Amino acid sequence: MSFNQAFEINEFGHGASEPLISSIYEINQSNTPEVGGLSSSKSMKNLIEMASKNLVIKNGKEIIGFIVCFRENSKYKSPNYKHISSLDNKFLYIDRVAIKKSFTRSGIGTAVYKMLFDHADREKLPIYCEVNIEPINMPSLDFHKKNGFLKIGEKQFEDHSVAYFKR
Repeated sequence: MSFNQAFEINEFGHGASEPLISSIYEINQSNTPEVGGLSSSKSMKNLIEMASKNLVIKNGKEIIGFIVCFRENSKYKSPNYKHISSLDNKFLYIDRVAIKKSFTRSGIGTAVYKMLFDHADREKLPIYCEVNIEPINMPSLDFHKKNGFLKIGEKQFEDHSVAYFKR
């Protein structure tokens, strides 16, 4: 999918190149605590290998963002994924989405989510995600509400709290 001529959104998955994984890992780490930090690019590669839907956003040859999503029955061990798994038996779970700070608020997130919504609609899947509420991630809370997500619960962890959303 092209976005404003300069941007492309493409699916990727198993067998992703090391440079792609490394770039995505760097974007992930630069967006913490909004997205969970990972210990290494190998951890990112493991997530990608388990995920069912991954999208990468490019501006020319530059990787500027990504999204990693899971379906039900994944081997993923995240407490948030496990919680979502207890709520529904068929779903698409957005585990992480991040865009380089210099490209935020440009409509890219909306374009990526539209692709995700189209996929979920074809598969008749609800979409779940969580957003940090402690520390608060107000831009993400506003974005998800604007895109039709409804808050369905909260969970407190030792070092942060999240709100769960469904669309």
